[in-house]
Amino acid sequence: MPKLKTHKGAAKRFRTTASGKVKRGHSHARHILTKKTAKRKRALDIDVLVSESDEKRIERMLPYGRS
Repeated sequence: MPKLKTHKGAAKRFRTTASGKVKRGHSHARHILTKKTAKRKRALDIDVLVSESDEKRIERMLPYGRS
């Protein structure tokens, strides 16, 4: 069986935790920050887990994981 290719766009966006779950960052945190409250910007900075419905699709795009 041939080697599987990693989806490079997904590799840049997602990381796996030690327990095997998938983490992602938030959108809307890169520019036009002046109108956003400090509380909102702090919340956008924290990584969250990917929803269960999307997790399988992301794991297919990252066959060898990404730490």
